[in-house]
Amino acid sequence: MVATDTNVLDTLRARGFVAQVSDEEGLRRAFESGRVTLYQGFDPTATSLHTGNLVGIMALANMQRAGHRPIAVIGGGTGMIGDPSDRASERPMLTVQEIHRNLAGIRRHFAPYLDFSDDRGLMVNNADWLLDLKWIEFLRDVGRHFTVNQLMQHGTYWERFEAGSFAFIELNYALVQAYDFLHLYREYGCILQIGGNDQWFNILAGRDLIRRAAGGEAFALTTPLVTTTSGEKLGKTAGNAVWLDPELTSPYEFYQYWRNTEDADVGRFLRMFTFVPLDEIAEYERLTGAELNQAKEVLAFEATRITHGEEEARKAQETAHARFGRAGTDQGPSFAVGTRMGVVELALATGLAESNNDAKRLIRQGGIRLGGEDVSTDYEVDPAELPKVLSRGKLRSVRLVPE
Repeated sequence: MVATDTNVLDTLRARGFVAQVSDEEGLRRAFESGRVTLYQGFDPTATSLHTGNLVGIMALANMQRAGHRPIAVIGGGTGMIGDPSDRASERPMLTVQEIHRNLAGIRRHFAPYLDFSDDRGLMVNNADWLLDLKWIEFLRDVGRHFTVNQLMQHGTYWERFEAGSFAFIELNYALVQAYDFLHLYREYGCILQIGGNDQWFNILAGRDLIRRAAGGEAFALTTPLVTTTSGEKLGKTAGNAVWLDPELTSPYEFYQYWRNTEDADVGRFLRMFTFVPLDEIAEYERLTGAELNQAKEVLAFEATRITHGEEEARKAQETAHARFGRAGTDQGPSFAVGTRMGVVELALATGLAESNNDAKRLIRQGGIRLGGEDVSTDYEVDPAELPKVLSRGKLRSVRLVPE
């Protein structure tokens, strides 16, 4: 990992990682002055991270490759509160046992992207300093730097307050996250926090706390909240997350998720989720029609290789080629239909749904489609109209054929 002459801020912009920066000129000077220590936090809301988390992780990885020092903060402390940002209702409270279980799960997912050896990067748990805080001292040292009016400028806080559903514990989240930034500034010289664009308010709160409590200069940078061209949230398919844990999303399913990327998103996703050089990506973006499948294969292979390793990426690619050829998308196994069958019955028979109620719910939500089109729960499939693909999201599908 060798530093380059290019300011990493330009690299981040070119690869699509920058939504907002608090002081671009100041941050640019900091990057040019030497190694910058920066961080992003990841709360343990599940046993695995998912592809949506890769935006922040890959931003950290690009900065590390430019010679800077990333800190991955796992939120054993903040996870006990739950981030209310952009939530219409209070986040379900996790038990201490659930938090510890989730922490153990997500710890494993950073190693493929970040190097924690020889002080090149750090992984820390904010429970190590947050759980030892004394409440009265915290109010005196941190709480006095914030006003209620200031906190209520957070859009989510005000909306939830007006709806009468904002819990006092959630009001403290911004203060606790701000204290994380202050602690990392004092302990490691960390001067930059990054996060999703929904974290802008919280990150600015930490930057301001460093200025008020320590007289220091710090910066905020947010990454865009990435969706596909069709508006689907990154990493979601029919309501299911695409996990980094191979036990939850197999390397083959992971590969196929990226292989089935919409045409308009291929270049953008190559920039964000691989380390393929930008000039090479520009060549791929010139491809059209069936030739674009070449770029999709590069995206799928490289994204899978980074997350699951070269061998698993190769296996996934070979499996896809064996089943569907180089130009085809995953249409899954075949299921023979001899007589008219309801789409609910077919979803259950092909394993795309776990029960009739599950099938109906997915169909109503557009999670199960026939031939790429939405259908109603009472739709019946006639063998005469086959073959067609019955799909659940982008990862699972079955080719219906006449018997």
